Amino acid sequence: MSENSSIYAQSGVDTAAGDLAVELMKSAVARTHGPEVIGGVGGFAGLFDASALKEYRRPLLASATDGVGTKVAIAQAMDIHHTIGQDLVAMIVDDIVVVGAKPLAMTDYIACGKVVPQRIADIVRGIAEACEATGTALVGGETAEHPGLLGVDDYDVAGAAVGVVEADRVLGPERVADGDVVLALGASGLHSNGFSLVRRILADAGVSYSDRSDELGASYGEALLEPTALYTGPLLRVLDDPELDGSIHALSHVTGGGIAANLARVLPVGTWVEVDRGTWSPLPVFRHLAELGGHSLASVEGAWNLGIGMFAVVDGASAHRVAAALTAEGLETWVAGTVSATPRDFTGFEQGAKGVQGGAVRLVGEFRA
Repeated sequence: MSENSSIYAQSGVDTAAGDLAVELMKSAVARTHGPEVIGGVGGFAGLFDASALKEYRRPLLASATDGVGTKVAIAQAMDIHHTIGQDLVAMIVDDIVVVGAKPLAMTDYIACGKVVPQRIADIVRGIAEACEATGTALVGGETAEHPGLLGVDDYDVAGAAVGVVEADRVLGPERVADGDVVLALGASGLHSNGFSLVRRILADAGVSYSDRSDELGASYGEALLEPTALYTGPLLRVLDDPELDGSIHALSHVTGGGIAANLARVLPVGTWVEVDRGTWSPLPVFRHLAELGGHSLASVEGAWNLGIGMFAVVDGASAHRVAAALTAEGLETWVAGTVSATPRDFTGFEQGAKGVQGGAVRLVGEFRA
């Protein structure tokens, strides 16, 4: 270590630990690289050969950025760090696929109080494995040590990705029509939203993450760290199926804001959907947490996905074939509602989420037992 590096280390920044973390993660990152990635790991900028875009008539770039939210606090408390990476990738690339785009490349950012090389490598390994599973190249990243700002065991993760879609194949409200069928795709758990409410419920109940829950069949921490489902690969394969060409009109990633608000974002103004609660039974983790906090399931529909991670709005005549294709891809799929353009009173419906006017959605009926 040079004198300059030693002085920097005295202030709490260990560049040698950062270098070791990069060495530990290099093989996992390299597995996400195809021939399009130029230069490997460690450059100031990641290089991605965009020659493949020449095959598109009018390529549109789709970009998204996100983090994992306060779910990282549970990972830190449990000292389990390899699952957070999948959460990060899912939150980003599953937003990109919503417009029908194929993710191309991603970068990540990890801010921490102290670089613990194996911990950083575990986080990035999870990111890289999820990138590999979704066909996304992990082309760069940054680990920033912030002593005095973050505690030695604290960290946060964020990332951004870019994808591509042919202009005339973009999915969205413009394609949705009266009579389209809304398919729900099952979630793996809480995914990466609503954890501030989860943490408050557990704190108020005096429950520790290490406490075992008979209802969940694991400790609370283990159950809550179930990684976010990855929908991108299966959805892209179904979108590329020539026999189903044009059948999927819109997709909605159920993240912050809950079920109704996110579906409303991908519907045209004037249309509406009543999502039938009776078509599914919320996962045990939602039922148990709601009961523990003294909440009804209906009251947390704006915070948690309750078992629906994605919606697909599809042509009514093709709905059964799309559902079968998604099921064959390993995604639990069921009919949750139908789009209607019939004029009606929208009292009690969700409208206008995150700056999008959109359609109107409300949940009706009772959940299946």
